[in-house]
Amino acid sequence: MDSSVVKIFDTTLRDGEQSPGFSMNTEEKIRMARQLAALGVDVIEAGFPISSRGDLEAVQQVAREVRNVPIAALARAMQKDVNAAIEALEPAAAPRLHVFLATSDLHLRVKLKMTREQALEAIGSMIRLGRNSVGEVEFSAEDAGRNGYWIFVPGVPGGGGSGCDGFEFAGYGGLCGAG
Repeated sequence: MDSSVVKIFDTTLRDGEQSPGFSMNTEEKIRMARQLAALGVDVIEAGFPISSRGDLEAVQQVAREVRNVPIAALARAMQKDVNAAIEALEPAAAPRLHVFLATSDLHLRVKLKMTREQALEAIGSMIRLGRNSVGEVEFSAEDAGRNGYWIFVPGVPGGGGSGCDGFEFAGYGGLCGAG
């Protein structure tokens, strides 16, 4: 990939709804998606289908209506999430599955009650499941800024050698330091 090219992965249809007092119905999501496509974004993340049947159906409608931009759906590295995202993306011309899992030791231990090895297995198996159904799969390491860098090491099963089309480094702290 040319390092001088910036790709825009827009999350307005999903993240935008996390703002207090703001939500969009399906028609508003379709209208926004059309505008994002007209602006030239590279990928539109249309929603988090496991969150509700309404969100799953909204992602499906956006995927039916907006055909000239890849449409993504967000899923935790859990089979029920990935299956819901795959269902939502069925009508998409260019579907993209966005799998995420917290990778900091704190989140693994406290929130997910997983080891690094269990996290790698979950990530790898959900990427493989997605790969069987959609054109592109990417992975986001949630809370990676705390100490989740290990997930990006090439050759780590489920990490750098997972077969993903893209990786995202997601941190909560606002400031990341080495090691």
